[in-house]
Amino acid sequence: MASVLIVYYSRGGHTAKIAQAMAAHLDTQGHSCDALRIGEFEHIDWEKYDYVAVGACVLYGSYHKSVFEFVTRYQVELAAKPNSFFSVNVVARNPEKRIPENNKYLQKFIELSPWKPKDVKVIAGKVDYPSWRWYDRWMIQLIMKITDGPTDPKAVIDYTDWEDVKLYAEHLLTLKD
Repeated sequence: MASVLIVYYSRGGHTAKIAQAMAAHLDTQGHSCDALRIGEFEHIDWEKYDYVAVGACVLYGSYHKSVFEFVTRYQVELAAKPNSFFSVNVVARNPEKRIPENNKYLQKFIELSPWKPKDVKVIAGKVDYPSWRWYDRWMIQLIMKITDGPTDPKAVIDYTDWEDVKLYAEHLLTLKD
């Protein structure tokens, strides 16, 4: 059985939920899978893992600086394993934006990152206005208004295709060096 490492950055908790769902699914398939949040561990035993995935959410058009710090620090270790990067963003609520080449946030990551993932995935995120700070809610509502998205301040809409998340977790096991 395979050993998989999923390292992720989550701001509001949704990317964490996705990473944990992937790990739980792989565990039920008999594999070993650890999901670690960037900033909450001191050391990674890279030799322990056969595959690695890094995931991060998009906020205001970019990824948190800790994601870039992580992939910069560990780019050699990441490149030495079959690897993938998954981007969680609400723009992927539109099916055409789930295609990596059509997702400007994923393309921006690839351009700016010193680590070049061998595989990529776009996962639709979640709108959760009630749980966001007022200025995040206001800014995202403005962006949504421009992009014909939901603007109701009470809206909680999970666009994530959870079956696709399981399939992506299984897909990780098919990656080659």
